[in-house]
Amino acid sequence: MATNRKNTSDNIAHLASETLRDPSASAIAKSLAASALAQAHTSKQTGAAMEATASKVLQSEKYSANSKSLAASLVSQSNKDR
Repeated sequence: MATNRKNTSDNIAHLASETLRDPSASAIAKSLAASALAQAHTSKQTGAAMEATASKVLQSEKYSANSKSLAASLVSQSNKDR
């Protein structure tokens, strides 16, 4: 497995924290947020299933800008060999 040199930025980690505390946030948004927070200040990479979910969020018109920001962060931290 390749070493991941990227991690979640402080701004995205803050957004993820706010999303997880937001009672009106969707399940997808909370899932993206949890994954982004798990990768903050670590060398963890986005898993294949979460990468697929994040990709679908980025391609869809129905998700918010915040959800797309979280998704973009996760895709950027995915395994490039996949």
